[in-house]
Amino acid sequence: MLFNTVDFAIFFPTVLLLYWTVFKKSLRGQNAFLVAVSYLFYSFWDWRFVSLIFLSSVVDYFVGSFLGQTSNPFKRKMLLWGSLLFNLGLLFTFKYFNFFVDTFVEAFSLLGTEMKGTTWNILLPVGISFYTFQTLSYTIDIYRKKINPTKDPVAFFAFVSFFPQLVAGPIERASHLLPQFKKARVFDRQKSVDGLRLILGGLFKKMVIADNCALVANHIFENYQTESGSTLFFGAVFFAFQIYGDFSGYSDIAIGTSRLMGFDLMKNFKFPYLAQNVSDFWHRWHISLSTWFRDYVYIPLGGSRVSKPRLVFNIFAVFLVSGLWHGANLTFLAWGFVHALFVIPVILFVKREVSFDQKRKLPSLRQLFNIGFTFTIVTLAWVFFRAETIIDALLYLKTIFSSSLFTMPNIPRSGVVLLGLYMVAEWIQRNREHVFDIEYVKSKGIRYAIYFTTIFCIFYFAGDLQPFIYFQF
Repeated sequence: MLFNTVDFAIFFPTVLLLYWTVFKKSLRGQNAFLVAVSYLFYSFWDWRFVSLIFLSSVVDYFVGSFLGQTSNPFKRKMLLWGSLLFNLGLLFTFKYFNFFVDTFVEAFSLLGTEMKGTTWNILLPVGISFYTFQTLSYTIDIYRKKINPTKDPVAFFAFVSFFPQLVAGPIERASHLLPQFKKARVFDRQKSVDGLRLILGGLFKKMVIADNCALVANHIFENYQTESGSTLFFGAVFFAFQIYGDFSGYSDIAIGTSRLMGFDLMKNFKFPYLAQNVSDFWHRWHISLSTWFRDYVYIPLGGSRVSKPRLVFNIFAVFLVSGLWHGANLTFLAWGFVHALFVIPVILFVKREVSFDQKRKLPSLRQLFNIGFTFTIVTLAWVFFRAETIIDALLYLKTIFSSSLFTMPNIPRSGVVLLGLYMVAEWIQRNREHVFDIEYVKSKGIRYAIYFTTIFCIFYFAGDLQPFIYFQF
């Protein structure tokens, strides 16, 4: 069930009404209701895969309970490995098995040895990478003794399956979200109003920006062999805004719907295309995933408190794993590799974090250059993310860096204007929670004019309905 469909427009208000009326008096009943509607929400894609969420919940609930009952180092390690092998085993089977079989066969064929590999014709469960990482954070944090295991299975099952962020994040930590299922939620008007703003902004990002950009980007990437370098560059730009509007729009709607039910989800995007270097970009893009890899992969490898060669290794390891998390394709590994190449110099040689002066209305020339350079690097890296194969990506980039880069691009000018205006809005709101955080505007008339203009744009300028990109991960 997509957030931007009539189905969800009926589903969510119904859930919200029952949640705050029928189930309001019982916390356990409210949580049980959330589990039921979350499983129903997921069933709209494929009811059979609800069993995977249920099994992951059962396994990690009991693993967490057993971890809390023993102090024996060997038993604790075996329990953790049991959780890791079960959850990552499911993820590997459904997402990576065919990829590794094909890669193995191709590697031997390059060496002159013909081998046959058996692949499986299986569907990828929607959101499996998201809820797998979410439930793993629970067992890992208990193993590290950062949190205590919960004794409330209903609250835990609700935490794993919470429908607003079930299929595309944010990837929540048990330490942050799980306690919210254990205390009574009180309807907060101010939070609910901000939640509605987030939903409105998310729908605008998805339906007006992402879905319109998709039409242009898809056409250019599918016909890249016949287009000029300038057109291909702008095709990459349109894809950059497509994936940003698509994914951050989903996150905004997820956070907004959660606030209407009394929950606070972590911020997942912080104006990433205003980043001043690639490391800064990763402090602003898909924050829930980047911090997950930081805490559970990068720091256990030694983080930055190691020798420079080991630091370089750690950075490459994290970004290659991050690339592989996004999909079973060499293009995602290449995407991660490119980002690692540009993050390493920042971590090695830039000693301070970048920031914006709140009093400054316009960026300085240095900031403008840094933003433009970083956006260009990130945009060109997106080519690997979007391309079907490494060869396609390299040919695409080769054409961009040809003399045809300096010709007039074959793109809709109105689209460029729209993206430019949106980035101006993000610059204005750069120090606020989100682009539609306009409570500070004193004039009620102006605020409502912005709301109704946005609603008008959603209804009259929305592109053709496109699936959310990150559902495939």
